[in-house]
Amino acid sequence: MAAGQCGASDRSESFGEELLGGLLELATELPPHLVGPAVAGTVARLGGRQVQILLQDYGQEQLVPLAGEGLEGGEPLWIDRSGAGRCLLTSRPVEVVLDEGVRVFVPLRNGGDQAGVLAVTLDRVDDDDRRLLRRIAGLVGEMMETRNGCTDLFFRTRRGEPMSVAAEIQWSLMPPLVMVTPRVTVAGVLEPAYDVAGDSFDYALNGDTFHLAMIDAMGHGLNAATLATVAIGAYRHARRISIELSEIYLFMDRAVAEQFAPDHFVTAQMMRLDTDTGRMQWVNAGHPAPMLIRGHRVVGRLDSPTTLPVGFGGAQPQLGEVALEPGDRILCFTDGLIEEHESGQEQFGEDQLIDWVNQLEETDRAVRAVARDLSHTLKRARGEVTSDDATLVLVEWRG
Repeated sequence: MAAGQCGASDRSESFGEELLGGLLELATELPPHLVGPAVAGTVARLGGRQVQILLQDYGQEQLVPLAGEGLEGGEPLWIDRSGAGRCLLTSRPVEVVLDEGVRVFVPLRNGGDQAGVLAVTLDRVDDDDRRLLRRIAGLVGEMMETRNGCTDLFFRTRRGEPMSVAAEIQWSLMPPLVMVTPRVTVAGVLEPAYDVAGDSFDYALNGDTFHLAMIDAMGHGLNAATLATVAIGAYRHARRISIELSEIYLFMDRAVAEQFAPDHFVTAQMMRLDTDTGRMQWVNAGHPAPMLIRGHRVVGRLDSPTTLPVGFGGAQPQLGEVALEPGDRILCFTDGLIEEHESGQEQFGEDQLIDWVNQLEETDRAVRAVARDLSHTLKRARGEVTSDDATLVLVEWRG
């Protein structure tokens, strides 16, 4: 029975509870390759057809259909030129009226992250359909996240081109690229997505404290990926035993120095934000200074005493500190973002970066969209050429 044609009682809360309950019961032992068919069967009871689970590729360029019985195939959709992409970037449902009905795109939420988009065609749509599709999409996002560590299915779908071994290692280290919570939002981008080696970042929200680290390991390829793995592992260990920010730096420094030759090092930036008060502290170990964005304009650099890169035996570092205002954003980036240049040209530098940030911030869009567009704008400006890893992370304190 098509949506809009079934009786009101059929789409009441009791029907929705039964519909979601059935999917939830399946989810307890459902193997990864049957997630798609289970979703398609559930949506069919709403009258939905042409069901797609669309996953963002690692380059953040396209949304790729997940293969599976009952799921619609088709070509990947460009994020910048589709209703599905608009849904992804805004984290809001999008409806597109077609000759054969209404194409509905709903965010596949996974906690604070968004795994992709659920796409469904209905004859017509009302608020009951919208409510049920939002709940189904939320459950599907969680189902996929719980299975992501025990299957290659989702990874293969998202891999839009061949990936280096070093990049495979780096992506296995990464937290979700986006996290959205009531008080803090974070979004990151790694380039080149399929050949990244030394750059990485990590974050965690523990109670009222948000932690962030961004690193750039020296070298290229597997050596850089191995060095980054040790640095991130040491950071997580130190963070989880709840030591102070300056001591986290010392712990990482010792871990790298003990495992690698004296000429091996990692530049790093570590932050700690009190999401209740907006008080932020940071340690800068050889990275460009973060930028403070207030009122959608870059208002300054967060300069602070710098210390030696991780692995060089630096002294206990001095902390930088700033009091954020609600809506403030912090842009962290590695040097590859500003030192890249077209052949024979000057490096892009921070002035150009600030100009692009201000232009994109004027659009007053979500952190995810700004971070992605900034990375892609820089990539286009250098003629799609990347000779070094280029990473950025954008954090917003929402107050």
